[in-house]
Amino acid sequence: MKLYYKPGACSLASHIALYETGADFQIERVDTEAGRTETGSDYRAINPNGYVPALHLNDGNILSEGAAVLQLIADRHPTAGLAPQAGTFERSRLHEALNWVATELHKAFGPLFRTGASEDEKADARTAVATRFDRVEQQLANGGEWLVADRFSVADAYLFAVASWAKVTEIDLSPWPRLEAFIERVAARPSAQSAMKAEGLIQ
Repeated sequence: MKLYYKPGACSLASHIALYETGADFQIERVDTEAGRTETGSDYRAINPNGYVPALHLNDGNILSEGAAVLQLIADRHPTAGLAPQAGTFERSRLHEALNWVATELHKAFGPLFRTGASEDEKADARTAVATRFDRVEQQLANGGEWLVADRFSVADAYLFAVASWAKVTEIDLSPWPRLEAFIERVAARPSAQSAMKAEGLIQ
């Protein structure tokens, strides 16, 4: 099994999840701008969307889209406890959380990374991110340490990867102390430490 990743991108969530499972896997870095992997492969031949993550399974299948990859990892390693059982209300809550991070928070950051975005677009993006951070802060205030079922899940890995972009986009997290504590809590997990070290994000 191989995970195609870009350091610090949303693929970090899948990287963390794989370490959580104890699975045997490899990683290959992708230059999404050049469309090449570190071994020189045409990445669009692997994932036509051109972005990360992509998970190349041992049977030859390739899965993309972070939320889908995360659920596959969780489902193939149920003893890791990264997702509630399929068919339960808690599992629907996991779907809800993953989709919200993908469509609301992840997308809100877009202009802050887009070459050529105007200052007005970036200002609007910061406002959008702040509004979504407000929602996370409230949820953490009402629901405890984790997003779903009072335990760490793939939704937490995804939120961590995306919310951590606050640092590189110079968004001060002090207005959201629970979110800041959440990021620190996930970052301290051995899986996150291993993934971040492998991606060169920390020493």
